[in-house]
Amino acid sequence: MRTTKWLVLLLAALVVLAGCDKKAEQAEEKAAAEQKAEADKAEETEEPEEPAEQEQAAAADEEKAEEVELGEPDPKLMDPSKLDEKAPETFKAKFETTKGDFVIEFRRDWAPNGADRAYNLIKSGYYDGIAFFRVMPNFMAQFGIHNHPKVNEAWKEATIEADPVKKSNTRGFVSFAQRSKAPERPGMRPKSDPTTRTTHMFINYGDNSALDQQDFTPVGKVVEGMEVVDKLYSGYGGGPPTGPNQKLAMEEGLPYLKKNFPRLDYIEDASVVEQEQ
Repeated sequence: MRTTKWLVLLLAALVVLAGCDKKAEQAEEKAAAEQKAEADKAEETEEPEEPAEQEQAAAADEEKAEEVELGEPDPKLMDPSKLDEKAPETFKAKFETTKGDFVIEFRRDWAPNGADRAYNLIKSGYYDGIAFFRVMPNFMAQFGIHNHPKVNEAWKEATIEADPVKKSNTRGFVSFAQRSKAPERPGMRPKSDPTTRTTHMFINYGDNSALDQQDFTPVGKVVEGMEVVDKLYSGYGGGPPTGPNQKLAMEEGLPYLKKNFPRLDYIEDASVVEQEQ
């Protein structure tokens, strides 16, 4: 009799537990359904995701793209050998751009060959109207490809002699870009060649002092308007596949840049504004 009583009590307890488990399971299912409904609702109201934003940016670029026709190049830019005037010991150049103005001070005591080349390029109008074709946040902003392919061809091998590095490539300092030379042995990294400087210059955004060891010689420094340099459009990065191909930019000129990279910023005018003999 006592055994039967205990069996009845045990069965009753199991029934109660089963009922509790069933209620808990139903509550979990209900909560899951509510969460799914909230998630579905949220998806309907979310902002467009990155792919859609990229498509919109691409569409905006297409709208901004311009067709450009080039006339004949400026005759004075077609013979680099004639642009060989010695620069003042110190001079300042104002760069008026699509984002505002900045001023670079150039010094021959830092880099005489580089300062002379910069002086002649600025005075001749070489930099007027050209693009900041390579802008990389926290690294640098580069310019120097001319709008006309014939001018680029004329200056391609118009190199200057190397200058020893006297200043460091830190924020605001300006250096000429230079090509790399073939490695001495297979497997070695190519080294930068300071005797290949032509027309390309770059402005350092941050501490790029590692470039000092590769013989990138600062020739000047931004002394006014560095905040303008910071605003230059950098969305295209340092080159292909998102940014300009330098070889094509030199061969095709401004039409290539305007058609494919319409958001680039430009130097509208560059001029010597102050000089000290």
